[in-house]
Amino acid sequence: MADKIKATLVRSPIGRCKVHKDTVKKLGFKRLHHTIIKDNRPEIVGMLRKVHYLIEYEPFTEEEVKN
Repeated sequence: MADKIKATLVRSPIGRCKVHKDTVKKLGFKRLHHTIIKDNRPEIVGMLRKVHYLIEYEPFTEEEVKN
């Protein structure tokens, strides 16, 4: 199982409900096409699923960076 999750903001949160805008901001996205790497924890996965239509995410391991 991957120990991290890599997520990229691919759609703008402008015009979305305030709760979804706040979720995107709390995840740490700064702008479109910004990529973040977060720990694979239930809280983070829940936040990502809440705004799934705005982002793309996939499992990520530290070994991918080393190679």
